Amino acid sequence: MILTATALPGVFIVDVERREDERGFFARTWCQREAATAGIQLAWVQFNISVNRRRGTLRGLHYQRAPCSEGKLVRVTRGAIWDVVVDLRSDSPTFRQHVAVTLTADDQRGLYIPPADIAHGFLTLAEDTEVLYHMSAFYSTEHATGVRWDDPAFGIVWPEPAAVISERDAQYPDFTG
Repeated sequence: MILTATALPGVFIVDVERREDERGFFARTWCQREAATAGIQLAWVQFNISVNRRRGTLRGLHYQRAPCSEGKLVRVTRGAIWDVVVDLRSDSPTFRQHVAVTLTADDQRGLYIPPADIAHGFLTLAEDTEVLYHMSAFYSTEHATGVRWDDPAFGIVWPEPAAVISERDAQYPDFTG
């Protein structure tokens, strides 16, 4: 596992180190001991999948408020996404900035998002895309919230138009923090 820091503090790209032979390859997708060397101390309590039938499906920008903030490890198991995280931590040097990473089933790359006020969303780049989430906190309806995916405060330039978006995601407000 190779952790690469992004421009947002605490957000890491997680690449696998493939051990290949004639059978294919083997790789660790997560190692708690290696994560700890980067300051990541958490346990996964819930795994979720998101199946997205159409290219251009947009999900987000979501997060959970404290005390139910959730760390996430996001990985694509089929298809491809353009994955976005936005820093909503008012005391952060990267407040209101975002990072975007393309994740595909072929590259096995993941994105680690710390349990803080960081919004997450993605746009599918392929039909029948499946996304696997490892979560460090249980889902809490009363702490779940989001911000508008196209809020001008964040300056996100999505690579394609959103073709499918839920009513809830489309109606999230602009960020006022």
